[in-house]
Amino acid sequence: MTEKERIEVAMFGAGRIGTIHAGNLARHPGARLRYVVDVHQPAAEALAIKHGAQVASVEKVLADPAIGAVVIGSSTNTHADLILRAAAAGKAIFCEKPVDLDVERARACAAAVNKAGVTCMIGFQRRFDPTFAALKQRLDAGEIGKAEVLIVTSRDPAPPPASYIASSGGVFKDMLIHDFDIFRWILGGEAVSVHATGGSPGLPEMAATGDISHAAVTLRTRDGALCQINTSRRAAYGYDQRFEVLGSKGLLQAGNVRPTEVVAWSEQAISCDKPEAFFLERYRAAYALEIEHFFDALVKGTPVRTTIEDGIKALELAELATRSWREGKALECAI
Repeated sequence: MTEKERIEVAMFGAGRIGTIHAGNLARHPGARLRYVVDVHQPAAEALAIKHGAQVASVEKVLADPAIGAVVIGSSTNTHADLILRAAAAGKAIFCEKPVDLDVERARACAAAVNKAGVTCMIGFQRRFDPTFAALKQRLDAGEIGKAEVLIVTSRDPAPPPASYIASSGGVFKDMLIHDFDIFRWILGGEAVSVHATGGSPGLPEMAATGDISHAAVTLRTRDGALCQINTSRRAAYGYDQRFEVLGSKGLLQAGNVRPTEVVAWSEQAISCDKPEAFFLERYRAAYALEIEHFFDALVKGTPVRTTIEDGIKALELAELATRSWREGKALECAI
């Protein structure tokens, strides 16, 4: 691909995830990172200098006809507005989850994207994790027959500060939205019921925020397949991300990723590395692969794997799970 054929891109957000995406954009042969936009000027300047880009405003980015795509990695409360404005400007869009914390506003974004006819991909990077993707491929090939039960474990190493919790939308929209996407992706169906429960054992400061630190969710599909998700905002041993699928002919498991695969054997114990420290390390490869997929789809004119509709479906499940927890009962889903 020549220099002229590269797609020029603007990065919205220069925080943790913006830094990861900017690095992957800079390394992608089909993309050129042209602009970085962030309300925190020093962060925007540092990231732009690192990758030979310019600091710009939202208005400048969207008015520039050379920009073919935008990557949205800014705070959640900016996602919907940037999607709407980018769609109106005719830009292809890659946006981190969630589309918005409000389901109706997320649906309005989808309507705008569809009306504009632009590509919009939502950053459910777990679908691009090599281990998870390999399990899905083997499941689809029929290795364990029909999937009957999915069990997902998703635990953060430590809870975020209360200031983050206050604007996060709660554990179901902030953390479990990824797991709801895994549910839909792996089982290939929609939920007909959701039952969520949870609490904050040992973390009274979390309860004081009006959120919970630990949750358990059971979902059922129309054909009776079950999914159980257990999550925690605190796991002393590291970032715990794994799931297993029980099928009619066997079981497939996708485990954690560790910094190394060295195992030490001694008279006292057999030991190995703890899981990766957090999501930036755990999904390093997945973040690169999803950006690669996004630009591949733009060049070839093919559909993206994680659409804005996928983002809305996961958000709807997160909303139902939140209601189920608060009301203390299972809720039926509108299919």
